[in-house]
Amino acid sequence: MKRKVVLTCAVTGGSALSRNSQYVPITPEQIANEAIAAARAGAASVHIHVRDPQTGAPSMKFELYEEVMQRIRHPGVDVIVNLTAGPGAGYAPTLDETAVPPVLSPSARTDHVSRLRPDICTLDVATMNFGDRAIVNTPPHLIAMAKSIQVAGVKPELEVFDIGHVGVAVRLLEAGHLPQPPFFQFCLGIPGGAPATTEAMLLMRSLMPPGAIWSAFGISRFQMPMVAQSVILGGHCRVGLEDNLYLEHGVLSEGNAPLVKRAVEIIRALGAEPATPAEAREILSLEAARMAA
Repeated sequence: MKRKVVLTCAVTGGSALSRNSQYVPITPEQIANEAIAAARAGAASVHIHVRDPQTGAPSMKFELYEEVMQRIRHPGVDVIVNLTAGPGAGYAPTLDETAVPPVLSPSARTDHVSRLRPDICTLDVATMNFGDRAIVNTPPHLIAMAKSIQVAGVKPELEVFDIGHVGVAVRLLEAGHLPQPPFFQFCLGIPGGAPATTEAMLLMRSLMPPGAIWSAFGISRFQMPMVAQSVILGGHCRVGLEDNLYLEHGVLSEGNAPLVKRAVEIIRALGAEPATPAEAREILSLEAARMAA
């Protein structure tokens, strides 16, 4: 029997748009349509950020998350919904700044998760330089966010960007703050974090606690190589316009579906099979998360 690989599509992301972002969805309708197209192309799960419909800037407005979820659910497309809980931790002081703007509270960062109850949401186990800014996620904030997430019956996806982040997550697991089995996402290639290399993936895999489920992705040109590497090493994978705008060198991906289709081709070429949403729910123990709430 072929191994089933959970393929996630991150459809829009929370970074500023660039001149090459013309295919990145912005409005709730566009984001939902891209999520549905990704599901039909073979993604079992879709990872959702929202953007201001007028400017395209990253947003945390509840109404936008709500509309996206309603639009995804309305056509009856079976797909796992994974909402981000990452925004609100950014820190980018100027050189002459004396007053430090606060990181948002755990309750503010998880309000949409508590109210909408998606299948999964991300929990960034990371305090790190992130390009030209920083993200700040301290253990007290992570513990409070994890509690809110679990009370809502949602499975936290533990996003780890570097080696030390795995250790933080393992300590939280051992203290009982995170559910078993844990679901890790290795976020590779981001400036300030672990590189998108076989060596980094192997090291992070070696630190996984028994029974952990893990997935990995690489950004930019490393997206498809990391899909292949993760499948070979026994993990799951993620693609999408959040992480990479190109289908191949010099060719922009006209939406998320082409990236999903390319990943499906890689998974099958390596002797595995993309998991259906039902199979992915079982692999990730999503029903157990709901029942534990």
